[in-house]
Amino acid sequence: MLTAAAADLLARLQAKHGALMFHQSGGCCDGSSPMCYPDGEFLVGDRDVLLGILDVGDGVPVWISGPQFQAWKHTQLLIDVVAGRGGGFSVEAPEGVRFLSRGRAFTGEENAMLAEHAPLTGADFARGMRPTPTPPLGRGSEV
Repeated sequence: MLTAAAADLLARLQAKHGALMFHQSGGCCDGSSPMCYPDGEFLVGDRDVLLGILDVGDGVPVWISGPQFQAWKHTQLLIDVVAGRGGGFSVEAPEGVRFLSRGRAFTGEENAMLAEHAPLTGADFARGMRPTPTPPLGRGSEV
């Protein structure tokens, strides 16, 4: 999912940079901020998980590191935008804003539904697998 403000910014960034992707990493510095890169400029790891594809332009994949996914798998990720610069190489940095992850815990019913769908990893994607349509709240769906 993403806010209207984040969707507007993402559309403007696509006009400047072409196809884009997000990666939500763990770790230090700005690890809680989703980093936005030109598609293909960040190498997705075999254990990274595709959270979904944002319905902006031709679609914007949202990846998360495998260990971070394990910590967040019970949480719906919402990408927002706030004023200020983040620490990183994300394409929105020159705009004076930064993307920010917000979260909401899935309900028991949502967790049960998500448990029926295995997450798509970077290794799966490299083998040609693509997300299957699911309701718009979790893994492999439009977020």
